[in-house]
Amino acid sequence: MLKLYYLAGACSLVPHVALEWTKAPYEAEVMTHAKLKSPAYLALNPQGAVPLLQDGDWVLAQNSAILHYLDALYPQAHLFGSGDIKSQAKARQWLAFANTDVHKVFSMLFHPAAIAAEHDAQTEVRARATEKALSLLEPVNRVLSEQPYLTGELTIADVYFYVILRWARALKLDTAAFSALADFYQRVEDDAGVKNVLRQEGL
Repeated sequence: MLKLYYLAGACSLVPHVALEWTKAPYEAEVMTHAKLKSPAYLALNPQGAVPLLQDGDWVLAQNSAILHYLDALYPQAHLFGSGDIKSQAKARQWLAFANTDVHKVFSMLFHPAAIAAEHDAQTEVRARATEKALSLLEPVNRVLSEQPYLTGELTIADVYFYVILRWARALKLDTAAFSALADFYQRVEDDAGVKNVLRQEGL
C-alpha cells in the first residue's frame, strides 16, 4: 500500500488529493517539523522535507515526481485531465509553473530569514517577494477569467494553485484585483477529494 508523509496545509496536500482521486487504498502520516528532522525520517528522505511517497521499500520525493508516478500507476484517475495529449501537456506545464516559479516565491514570503539575516533586509525580501507573487498570479487570473479551470477541466495543477491561494490568504496578500481567483478557489474546494483531504488534515 502506498504511504504519503505530509505536513498539514503544505504542498504535500497536492499529492494527498491525487491519492484520493485514484480511489486506491493508501496511508497518510502527518509530520511535524521536528519529525522531519528525526533520524528515522531522514533515513527515508535526507532532505527532511515533504511530500514523500513510500511504495513498499521504495521511496520517492518531490511533488512533480510523485504526481507523475501516481499518474502512471493510476491513469484512470486522469490527474492531468481526460483530454488529448496536448491538453494534458498544458496541465503539466501549469503544474511545473506552480511547483517551481510560484512556489519558490512563496517560500521567500514564509521564510525570509533563509535569505536575509537582518530585519530590514527581511522586510525588503517580503516586499519584493510579494510583488513577484502577485505578478505570477496575474496570468493565472487571466486564464481563469475565461474558463473555470486552467485547462478547462479540473486537474491536479488546479489543486496546486488552490494550495498556493490558501497560502496567499494566510499571508494576507491583497489579491482583490484578481477577481477570478476567489471563485476558482471555491470551485476547487468543493471537489469531494479536496474536501476529504482538508478534513483529514484538519484544515
